[in-house]
Amino acid sequence: MANAIKQVINEVAEKVKMPSTPTRLRDLIRQIRAARTAAEERAVVNKECAYIRASFREEDSQWRCRNVAKLLYIHMLGYPAHFGQLECLNLIASPRFTDKRIGYLGAMLLLDERQDIHVLITNSLKNDLNNPVQFIVGLALCTLGAIASPEMSRDLASEVERLLKSTNAYLRKKAALCAFRIIGKVPELMEMFLPATRSLISDKNHGVLITGVTLIIEMCERSPDTLIHFKKEHREVVPSLVRILKNLIMAGYSPEHDVSGVSDPFLQVKILRLLRVLGHNDAEASEAMNDILAQVATNTETSKNVGNAILYETVLSIMHIKSESGLRVLAINILGRFLLNSDKNIRYVALNTLLRTVHADNSAVQRHRATILECLKDPDVSIKRRALELSFALINGSNIRAMMKELLAFLEKSDAEFKAQCSSGIVSATERFSPNRRWHIDTLLRVLIAAGNFLRDDVVSNTIQIISESTSLQGYAVGQLWRAVSCSSGSLQHDGQPGDLDLQGATLPISERQPLAQVASWCLGEYGDSLINGHTNANEQEEPVVAGEDEVVDFIQGILSSSQSTIITKQYALTALTKLSTRFSVTVGRIEDIVTRFGTHLNVELQQRGIEYAQLFTKHVALRPAIMERIPPMEHKSSQQGLTNGSSGGGGTLVSNGDDNMLMDDLSSFTTTSTSHSAPATKDSNSLLNLLGGLDNFDNGPSAPVFTNSKASTAPSTSNLDLLDLLGGLDLSGSTLSSAPISGPLMTTPTGSSTSSLVNNNLANLLSSPTTQMSAAVSNSSSFLIDGFLGTAPTPSPKLQNVTAYDKNGLKVDFSFDRPVDNPNLVIVTLTASSSYGSTLCDFLFQAAVPKTFQLQMMPASSTVINSGIPVTQVMRILNPTRAVLKMRIKLSFSRDGMTIQDQDEVKNLPSALWQ
Repeated sequence: MANAIKQVINEVAEKVKMPSTPTRLRDLIRQIRAARTAAEERAVVNKECAYIRASFREEDSQWRCRNVAKLLYIHMLGYPAHFGQLECLNLIASPRFTDKRIGYLGAMLLLDERQDIHVLITNSLKNDLNNPVQFIVGLALCTLGAIASPEMSRDLASEVERLLKSTNAYLRKKAALCAFRIIGKVPELMEMFLPATRSLISDKNHGVLITGVTLIIEMCERSPDTLIHFKKEHREVVPSLVRILKNLIMAGYSPEHDVSGVSDPFLQVKILRLLRVLGHNDAEASEAMNDILAQVATNTETSKNVGNAILYETVLSIMHIKSESGLRVLAINILGRFLLNSDKNIRYVALNTLLRTVHADNSAVQRHRATILECLKDPDVSIKRRALELSFALINGSNIRAMMKELLAFLEKSDAEFKAQCSSGIVSATERFSPNRRWHIDTLLRVLIAAGNFLRDDVVSNTIQIISESTSLQGYAVGQLWRAVSCSSGSLQHDGQPGDLDLQGATLPISERQPLAQVASWCLGEYGDSLINGHTNANEQEEPVVAGEDEVVDFIQGILSSSQSTIITKQYALTALTKLSTRFSVTVGRIEDIVTRFGTHLNVELQQRGIEYAQLFTKHVALRPAIMERIPPMEHKSSQQGLTNGSSGGGGTLVSNGDDNMLMDDLSSFTTTSTSHSAPATKDSNSLLNLLGGLDNFDNGPSAPVFTNSKASTAPSTSNLDLLDLLGGLDLSGSTLSSAPISGPLMTTPTGSSTSSLVNNNLANLLSSPTTQMSAAVSNSSSFLIDGFLGTAPTPSPKLQNVTAYDKNGLKVDFSFDRPVDNPNLVIVTLTASSSYGSTLCDFLFQAAVPKTFQLQMMPASSTVINSGIPVTQVMRILNPTRAVLKMRIKLSFSRDGMTIQDQDEVKNLPSALWQ
């Protein structure tokens, strides 16, 4: 009893303290702005929220509108205001327009389709959509478009469709915008609004026109059938739009629609966008709009930003439709003028658009090459990045020298964030367009010098590969590398012209040029005797670079003793030093001492190398010259990769997807050197099998069915079938494990042997008797593989229809097919990966899986970096001896703008001619 009396007394006291008239909104704003600290602001807000709650509890309808308005302001500041949701519904139900206005505003701010309370507003909306006051109907339409859920959209779509046919232009405009949002929520309601769009684009009111065009664009982009409907059944749509656009261009000054001297630029932009949608892949529609696009491009004022916006949309429309070549040149010239604009946003838009259109008319874009290269000096990072990507897209065989000069100058002066992208792009471009091998090597050396430590691993491997392939220039490359790493003054001779390459980067310490030290160490280890003998000049007119044995050993010892050298660099250096012991004669004892010290190194890898290399100086001296002889010229990098473009294994590795005993018998190459790749290839095959997950423990024990166990059942269990089924989610009825026998000899091993031991045993067997293993592998079940992959080159048949296997996340992957006439069971699939957004995609990795009745061979990709305009290709060979229906699941991984994207999908549109 005492507590109840105390509570009543407190409530009376609170009422006495509360002002009779609530604080006005402007006074609340003034108090909040006067707060000097966040704590003072919170105190003001909490006090006002307490008063508003008390007012709501008393159901004080006199000041409800003012309290909700203050609550919405508090919500905009980031404070909780959910307790005012029901009051918004009460205001919506009020007959007064001022109350409804605040109520609907509160509903749009405080409610959304995820909250159950928004369903209570449906009846009020339906009533207000039939209100005779147009402004109340407009409020209801705006609110419906903002917070409509799919259920609410279906309930009220008929009311919106009725208002689309209203004689009131204000209501037609609001209804069109509401229909636009409803279609986004429930696309199947599109047919309901389709008949009403005919009158919208013929309306004289600009507001109705722009909303009608917006609605049609949304319909065409969401539904291909609707797009065909507007293209074929309404031939008057394009002429009508052309007429409206022409009137806007030729119209005189109109105060109602004029913006900076341009008549209704918003409507012009919308019409241009709709023309772009309707003219895509439609020659007849494109022909009808060519003239008006030319007029817009030539008559629009470019001194104001509104004119530039119209020109930008015009350029997009010209490049998107089947326009004339002269019109395309005009569009690219407009973008070239944009590059000279002082506004950074306009320059960025121009570069971004040129990057997307450079493939349509490369020669026209080449005219603006100097301006594009000048953008590399822009202080804005975004402009610089887009200009760099566009510069690489412009490189071809005729301008490679001039472009490389500018790009190398940019690489030397650029910030660290650009060096990796720029260096990889230069390496890729020089590999495609280098005029000669010496120029190629010199350019790669300049990249190593200029980029420092900001290099991707592919640059080092590519440089080593090129030097290894160029047998006549190996001595020259060693000499130039020695000049670079020894910090000597002078310059490399580039194409016989001394002084073309300044060795500024050579003055940097080893810690800031690790990739250069790695390449130099490898080359010194392989061809160091050329440096001692003076065989380092490419021709007789050049002076050779000569160094002594002690100088070379001192340099490598400096790398090994430096605390700033990375472990990888020390591995290169230690191996090179061991190799030099077979090429040098004076410093062999010194080399042995240095190598022996690494037997106690803290790093396990270096310690192992040190111990093993030291054995070559003591127990196996006679074997050292043979083991450390020069590596034969390397094949192209792509031939050294395995199942995927990111793995390492034997070139042209054959993949039998139906079993896990993969690559132990390499049917594509029976040489001893190929067996060294078997273990990595098996690991890569496991990752390929794990496209759908579920094989996390595949490598952890003997449960992985790599070989047949002597105590195991011949038929695997159901769970193993599920693991081995690469396409678990697909319909593979009739495909069982027994239908795909394991190719090659099956090895019987004791129970409990690990996978790694099995691999080693198989390698030992291969090394011991390659002839026996080969004869066992070439059995009846695998003879067709040898015919397909080891025989003569198949005669290509006419190409089948190309398909798009993947088009998401800025990456587009297309498949083209060939079936050799002499081997109809073989399908050669050529994959072409390109960038859809015009941006550079890095670390591209493609994997594929087919049912186990097929045999799949994946050749490596041409590159792991997809530059704009430079697609990446990869070849797959699929053997289908049973002529079964081909099903394929793919997994892709790549990086875009620093973000790693991984995705997997099923290719469902493979042509039936592949297996018929």
